Amino acid sequence: MDDYIFNNSNSTSGGSREKNNKVITKNTKIYIAGHRGMVGSAVWRALESKGYTNLIGKTSKELNLTRQQAVLDFYNQQQPEVVIDAAAKVGGILANNDFPYQFLMENMQIQNNLIDGAHKVGIEKFVFLGSSCIYPKFAHQPLKEEYLLTDSLEPTNEWYAIAKITGVKACQAIRNQYNKEYVSLMPTNLYGSFDNFDLQSSHVLPAMLRKFHEAKINNHSDVTLWGSGTPMREFLFVDDMAEAVVYALENNVPEYLYNIGTGKDITIKELAETIQLVTGHQGKILWDASKPDGTPRKLMDVSKMKELGWQYSTELEDGIKKTYLWFLDNIDKIKEIKL
Repeated sequence: MDDYIFNNSNSTSGGSREKNNKVITKNTKIYIAGHRGMVGSAVWRALESKGYTNLIGKTSKELNLTRQQAVLDFYNQQQPEVVIDAAAKVGGILANNDFPYQFLMENMQIQNNLIDGAHKVGIEKFVFLGSSCIYPKFAHQPLKEEYLLTDSLEPTNEWYAIAKITGVKACQAIRNQYNKEYVSLMPTNLYGSFDNFDLQSSHVLPAMLRKFHEAKINNHSDVTLWGSGTPMREFLFVDDMAEAVVYALENNVPEYLYNIGTGKDITIKELAETIQLVTGHQGKILWDASKPDGTPRKLMDVSKMKELGWQYSTELEDGIKKTYLWFLDNIDKIKEIKL
């Protein structure tokens, strides 16, 4: 007999109304777009561990998400009941700066095809995953969901951010107009298994982890890091993000947008010291103050998700330990971004 999961929470806020909530069972057919990426693979593992048996994933060679008809054909053939969109074209500041059109257009094509196609074939539940870069550059900290579109974006990743904002608003429009449960989850900085450890294009935590590891095996040589180490950042272990996705899947979500994070931040200096401890590096940490620090602080307000009943469970040091073990096991085939 199927294990039925349904939360009858009727709490609403911000004028939201009750949706046509889909009853999820362990046999519900769930399509995870981007199932081989860091987030998508974590969602797949989380669902499998909870007994879900009807998961669908397609590689980019099997299904080109930028092609509208291909996505529609896939939906009609496979008939998924729920879609989780963890697919995106991603990259660092340099990639966003050098390829603005690709970042804008390909991300919009991917999400528009997935969202519009799901709506057209009658899919009632859709979880869209975005990024905290959707919020204005100079928004108050911690970042609240209502700060969306209240000021200008960070120029270094505005093309990616604009694409993600259109995805959030498309899901909100379907939610409001057609009463379907289309929800957007915006994570803070994620890290974990299957992350990008390429020093040219990766984010701060995986890049730092690789730097300390390589310095350790190079006779504990000194590690030079950019800036002063004073900026503050928030980090969430990707398996916790996956748990948040599953929670949104299994429960009624009265709002269209939720921040996902820990609600706690640390300095880059503290991060470096933690990674140094985990990797066992015994050399010096040098700070190159001639290099930029970036935004002084970036922290998510996660009170809405907490009120709904979900909060993170993996502390930073534990998450870094798990990530480092994965890195060591996969050092010969670690992911690098290709444009």
